[in-house]
Amino acid sequence: MAKLKDQNINQDALSKAAYSLFDFTKKEKSFLLIICIIVSIAGAITPYTYLAMWFGFGLAAYSAIANDSIQTIGTFIASNQNRKWYWLWLFMGGIFVATVTYSWFTFNGDVSYQRLQVPGLDKAPESFVFLQLAAPIVLLVMTRLRMPVSTTFLLLNVFTYKAGTIVDVMTKSFIGYLLAFVIAIIVWFVLEKFVKTYLKGEARNFWYPLQWLTSGTLWAVWIMQDAANIAVFLPRQLNVWEFLGYAGFVFGGLGFLFYLKGDKIQGIVNEKTRVTDVRAATIVDFVYAIILFYFKMLSNVPMSTTWVFIGLLGGRELAIALAKSRKLKKRKARLYRAYMLARKDMLKALIGLIVSLILALIINKGIREELYEMITGIF
Repeated sequence: MAKLKDQNINQDALSKAAYSLFDFTKKEKSFLLIICIIVSIAGAITPYTYLAMWFGFGLAAYSAIANDSIQTIGTFIASNQNRKWYWLWLFMGGIFVATVTYSWFTFNGDVSYQRLQVPGLDKAPESFVFLQLAAPIVLLVMTRLRMPVSTTFLLLNVFTYKAGTIVDVMTKSFIGYLLAFVIAIIVWFVLEKFVKTYLKGEARNFWYPLQWLTSGTLWAVWIMQDAANIAVFLPRQLNVWEFLGYAGFVFGGLGFLFYLKGDKIQGIVNEKTRVTDVRAATIVDFVYAIILFYFKMLSNVPMSTTWVFIGLLGGRELAIALAKSRKLKKRKARLYRAYMLARKDMLKALIGLIVSLILALIINKGIREELYEMITGIF
């Protein structure tokens, strides 16, 4: 009877997965058609290095910012839904241009704040393989499925020629997740009583410029960390025209993203507790900006800001559940909800990590050889 029950559960799970896939293909016909066209173009231009470079950059720029928008401008969009999209775009777009321009001048044409100068990423691609162009296409599909995937893992790993660099990036990212999770629990457990007492009713007017300030600061710090994910397709030092193409394309892509109000993946932010409140959004952005700035100063090794962000939101949900519910039954229900949200985000991020590692192993012969030497050395 137990085996029969397990079989029925597995069949139900498979049926639900098959239905979800069918439902997605039915609802997203136009999107899937666009993906098919992009894949065809990627396959056709892969042998032409210069065209492949800018085509890959364009895909990476939009897919990376669209997926990572939940981390930085997600709470900004959620808490400013009543404002015109173009004012939000001009504000954040202006910060982007100013931030990358500073890096370009300071680091001799490097727009990544030296994230692409670490061993394993310091060489610009001299030719491309199809799977390198496919990586941002995979990211587009995952973004459409509302999956918070690490763009650092998915885009940088396919260009890394040293296994040690991948390990360093993963280590820094996992430490970032744990640190953000713990800090979020402490901060929001303490703040919850303050929020109950002093942040009732409508937000006062001063909260809005304060939120724009913290969101703008967070956006600038995020660019310092994750601009490398976009620029990895391009030369490590950009000339004037290359820089204008880089900054102009991303600026335009940001406008499209704000016009769509964050697109599908924005739902990950909106489902979290009180994140549409301008005061809650300000606190989330402030804590996140401090954590990212700390890791920026720690080393030039790139890291997954996505893992830091889901750690921050997971810890925040857990802290609110612990502080808000006095009755045991309600507390259990809230803790279960917090656990399910954190687990869902973590599983989706893990899928992205696994995909990126598989692509890196397929593309880079050097990584395969290093991994083989590591395994044989252990055994």
